[in-house]
Amino acid sequence: MEEMIRQNLHTHSIYCDGKDTIDEMVREAIGKGFTVLGFSGHGPCAVDECAMSEEGLASYIRDVREAREKYRGQIRIFLGIEEDMMQRVPSRAPYDFVIGSKHFITVGGQVKSIDYSADESRKIVELYGGDFLAFARDYYEDVAKMADFPEVDIIGHLDLLMKFNEDGSFGSFTNPDYISCAEKCIDALVGAGKILEVNTGAVARGYRKDPYPERHLLSYIRKKGGKILLNSDCHDRKMLDCCYRESLEMIRKSGFDSMMVLTKDGFREAPLDEFAGKALVP
Repeated sequence: MEEMIRQNLHTHSIYCDGKDTIDEMVREAIGKGFTVLGFSGHGPCAVDECAMSEEGLASYIRDVREAREKYRGQIRIFLGIEEDMMQRVPSRAPYDFVIGSKHFITVGGQVKSIDYSADESRKIVELYGGDFLAFARDYYEDVAKMADFPEVDIIGHLDLLMKFNEDGSFGSFTNPDYISCAEKCIDALVGAGKILEVNTGAVARGYRKDPYPERHLLSYIRKKGGKILLNSDCHDRKMLDCCYRESLEMIRKSGFDSMMVLTKDGFREAPLDEFAGKALVP
């Protein structure tokens, strides 16, 4: 029996909008029994105030590499980056993996942040004339374009536009027209072999009770044969394993029996029973 896997590949640090140094995050991961930790700082992006600077990026890469050597034999550390669609990384090198995400949308001649606040989300819907579905169509049509981004391995927080909508005030999670937009996006991404993350970041920040993607969409990903992994989108080391127990159960109930894990030889599919929390997945 192989060692139990506990993995997070969506990890931020003080180099972008995280609270902790690279070293602090690694030591927390080891203490929590993680076997795989990937760092994914926000890549430089002119419109993103949370993004790393070019100078910060160089220091980030250095610190992750130093941590990989320092903690070799205790935990497997990978160097990644989270690129926003508005400013892609110039090269896949030197990264072990790339998370592709959409954090902004252009509407009415304005660039607006999708995940900044409930008020900002309300303003976006207002710029669409109050038509949330028009917003959703544009959002998912853009996210689907990452099917053609060869550098991207993982799609970040698929339904981020629902971050501040758990009460359904903007639009229903089960509206057939909304579901159709999301499913077309999933079809494109799964068809391109992209990995979709189950992301607990909004739970950690108190914005949602459940992870991304919403349960209906997660079940559809399974139906289409899509590959997933579990990430905490960690910005605070104390929340590194936030909602992992509940998410593993949700993943199991959605019909999955495996997730993807990153190894020195790239991604491989591993049975769900290999992941920490086996006792919760009978």
